[in-house]
Amino acid sequence: ALRGEQCAAAASKVAALHQVRSALLKKQHDFRRAPGLVTDGRDMASVVFPDAALKIFLTASAEARAERRYKQLKEKGMDASINTLLQDIRARDERDTYRSAAPLQQAPDATLLDTTALNIEQAVEAVLAGYRTKCLAP
Repeated sequence: ALRGEQCAAAASKVAALHQVRSALLKKQHDFRRAPGLVTDGRDMASVVFPDAALKIFLTASAEARAERRYKQLKEKGMDASINTLLQDIRARDERDTYRSAAPLQQAPDATLLDTTALNIEQAVEAVLAGYRTKCLAP
């Protein structure tokens, strides 16, 4: 599955390869069409679409992300260990933050949204509020 643990871990490892990043960058740009595009990714605002009208740097503590992922997997009837998930998340964060090719970082003009203490509805509302303020304001 695209959102599975193995895919996330593999994506983080492949993302460190300069050749892969260069080859994919043009393809990613080709997805951009009027009236706009919503993307999700660790370097979408800082590298892929640095001129985006709205940039939100979505974050949460590693513990909160592990807990959320654990609940998702359990709801699907999948076996999971919260400790393993937490270790995997921390390892991915470390890999992505310190890679030489487009390290994970907040774009200077991105809005920081820490969802550690937010539920999904609150997080969505915060994103929509940012959109209304930044993109719909006269």
